[in-house]
Amino acid sequence: MMTEDDTRKAAPTHVLGQELSSLSIEELSERMRLLELEIKRLEQARHAKEASRKVADSFFR
Repeated sequence: MMTEDDTRKAAPTHVLGQELSSLSIEELSERMRLLELEIKRLEQARHAKEASRKVADSFFR
């Protein structure tokens, strides 16, 4: 039976600055896809925080 920890360990990861020469074209493409999704997620989080800050700034003026 797989536990949640096993699932997390099996997930592909990318380390910034990692050696890439051993990865296949498919592996590189998949990592790029995952990183693009992560960038979108980070942008959404940033926009949400910016919106919250604007509301707070307008309240305290």
